[in-house]
Amino acid sequence: MTDIKHFYIDKGEGQPLILLHGNAEDHTYFKHQIEFFSEKCRVVAIDTRGHGMTERGNAPFTLKQFAEDLRDFMDVKCIDKADILGFSDGANIALEFVLKYPEKVNRLILNGGNLYPHGVKNRIQLPIIIAYTISKLFKKRNIKALRNNEMLGLMVNYPNIKPESLKQITHETLVIAGDRDMIKDKHTKLIFNSLPNAELKIIKGNHFIASSNYQEFNTAVAEFLHY
Repeated sequence: MTDIKHFYIDKGEGQPLILLHGNAEDHTYFKHQIEFFSEKCRVVAIDTRGHGMTERGNAPFTLKQFAEDLRDFMDVKCIDKADILGFSDGANIALEFVLKYPEKVNRLILNGGNLYPHGVKNRIQLPIIIAYTISKLFKKRNIKALRNNEMLGLMVNYPNIKPESLKQITHETLVIAGDRDMIKDKHTKLIFNSLPNAELKIIKGNHFIASSNYQEFNTAVAEFLHY
């Protein structure tokens, strides 16, 4: 069992839709999705380990561990199977999760995910690498510096998912991104082309389309989920 207790929002009724936020964020990123989709299904938006109001705990601070945390959360909440919408690191957690626990996933929405760190555009990733390198020098000074180093490390060292492993994901999947996303266009298409049962949707906006262009984003996801 997990060593933490997740903070989460549970709103609406029906088929569960779990929302997984990105790096250094929390469930509030999805405020427009919680409001919209809770009228159509049961929305469960969680703060992942060390994010928002969920404690850090003592387990490794990795995407694979976050996927294990999700499995434990679903077991505790008696959620046998759910649709999962993941944004950025949340999409990467969703991929790690479905690869290990396919029976617990109904449908997938992957927004702005990547399979490995250099799937991110160089102009975004290089400053992150520099910041991470500098943060290593200060991580032993205090807990805040350590947490900053861990958070940056998620983007520098993870994920490490082989494109060919996506062939085993037969779930209906929506790959959705902004036309000015921080993920390389060819990388988003690689994810889409590696999934055997996927749709690709590109809408106007940057990496944060679920917030900045939420109406078009919500419409695309609702159409995919047949709401």
